[in-house]
Amino acid sequence: MNEQKILTGKGITVAVLDTGIFPHIDFDNRIAAFRDLVYGRETPYDDNGHGTHVCGILGGSGRASGGKYRGTAPECRFVVAKILDRRGNGRKQDILAAIDWVCKERIRLNIRILNISVGTTEQEKSVDDLLVQAVERAWDDGITVVTAAGNLGPAPGSITAPGSSRKVITVGAGDLLEPRRGISGCGPTRDCVCKPDLVAPGKRLISCAPGRSRKEYVVKSGTSMAAPRVSGAVALAFERVPDLTNVQAKMLLCESARDLGLPRNRQGHGMLQTDRFLSLL
Repeated sequence: MNEQKILTGKGITVAVLDTGIFPHIDFDNRIAAFRDLVYGRETPYDDNGHGTHVCGILGGSGRASGGKYRGTAPECRFVVAKILDRRGNGRKQDILAAIDWVCKERIRLNIRILNISVGTTEQEKSVDDLLVQAVERAWDDGITVVTAAGNLGPAPGSITAPGSSRKVITVGAGDLLEPRRGISGCGPTRDCVCKPDLVAPGKRLISCAPGRSRKEYVVKSGTSMAAPRVSGAVALAFERVPDLTNVQAKMLLCESARDLGLPRNRQGHGMLQTDRFLSLL
């Protein structure tokens, strides 16, 4: 029995920190809350497109494509914080404020998962430490934090913060690991933590586009696209087993991943296998 066909993420709320979210037809009425830390606007929008693409991979219904481009958890709810501007740049204080907001709203909005397809490219340890501490507080609150490994790889030591956190689930792109053209961030981290935890597809993924593009879908690549695949898989798991913890989810994701035969600091435990992961619940 294919669990993925039965489970849809219904009743599970996922917070996404990104460039925003466009109210695309594929999101139905599932945007539960929106906070704009860049310009202070009230209604959902995305002046870059990155966040909308990430949300589509995570939970787009595929309505505009007749079901062809469905996300992993097509009935999950979104809580979105816009922390990046139209160029995809952001300030660390906005990221920290957004994580704080998600933690404060966790119970009211029933937020189970936090997807962060964003990483700092600053090499300042103090900035990295603040981000890592913030995501670890969210993790300790019971939120399953899923973060991209970053696109500065595949050289060793190229994981971006907050993906460098020991606790959170760090996702690389399994199809962007080639030595020459690959970009997926690889470990070890500055604190000698083996990362990523696992990898998922991230190359040339088709997902939702913001309204001004005149196209319903667009192609993007990167570890940003791999992370929401894992967030979506976790949403399905929480729908199936509501009292599953973040630590259990992480353990089962790693246990069910398919070994690609690469070093642990490149592939983690291997490629996401959603059906196998769900079968272990």
